[in-house]
Amino acid sequence: MKAMLFAALAGLAWGVGEVFTKSVLHSKQVGPITAIAVRSLVALPVLWLAAWVVLTRTRTEPAGWLGADRAVLAKLVLGSGLIAGAGAMLCFYLALSLGEVSRVKPVAFALAPATAVLLGWLALGEPMTPRKAAGLACILAGVLLLTGR
Repeated sequence: MKAMLFAALAGLAWGVGEVFTKSVLHSKQVGPITAIAVRSLVALPVLWLAAWVVLTRTRTEPAGWLGADRAVLAKLVLGSGLIAGAGAMLCFYLALSLGEVSRVKPVAFALAPATAVLLGWLALGEPMTPRKAAGLACILAGVLLLTGR
């Protein structure tokens, strides 16, 4: 239940945030790369503060993450940092600067779970149930309905 609550809050925050971002980009006073840089600049201190609180006060995360093995750190840096962090944000903000938020957002944020479900099944051995497959089809059909001309 907590996982779905936080997922819903993330979706709401991203939805509101991207409307602000699209409005900023539409003003033509700020470009997509600057918008990402500002987003990251503002987010990083908050995230590092949250990490510090969790690591020193609640101890709910492993404190020695810097000592994790190389494969784990490589996946963290390459997958989460470069691919999802920098690469996805660059592509998303460029898309927002060029298209309608009502079309760009559904494509980006529907392909993300679709990709995660498929890779979870193929690479991580997570079960692919008929219900998941149907949900995946519904997500993709919904994107086509939202974004089709």
